[in-house]
Amino acid sequence: MARMHSRRRGSSGSDRPAADEPPEWSDVDEDAIEERVVELAEAGHDPSQIGLKLRDEGVQGTPVPDIKLATGKKVTEILEENDAEPDFPEDLRNLMERAIRLRDHMGENPGDAQNKRALQNTESKIRRLVDYYRGDKLDETFTYEYDEARELLE
Repeated sequence: MARMHSRRRGSSGSDRPAADEPPEWSDVDEDAIEERVVELAEAGHDPSQIGLKLRDEGVQGTPVPDIKLATGKKVTEILEENDAEPDFPEDLRNLMERAIRLRDHMGENPGDAQNKRALQNTESKIRRLVDYYRGDKLDETFTYEYDEARELLE
């Protein structure tokens, strides 16, 4: 699969083990997991960070390798049910942060052609994602503008 705006073909990675149920050693109560997910979200963690924290630190000392297997719901679904979801989808937020960093860098280094292209590619990805989310997770009238993005993420 060719990756968007990258130098080469995509990298192939290892697949997750195909499992239908969580491992026996990870028998944490579903409610305890959901509680911890909401707690971490309120502490300002993104869904992907929450997954990593539960994998590494666990709930009550027991690691949770796969939240979806353990609870039957994705992290984002748990957050939606508990009204703790972030204002922006995580992928869009990360791209906007990257665009802001690149724009700041371009202000200090106007001759940096490589970063100029990286900024164009990043903003292009943002516009495509905004089209995808508009009306569902984003307001119908939302459009990406650098100044607005900077205010929204502060």
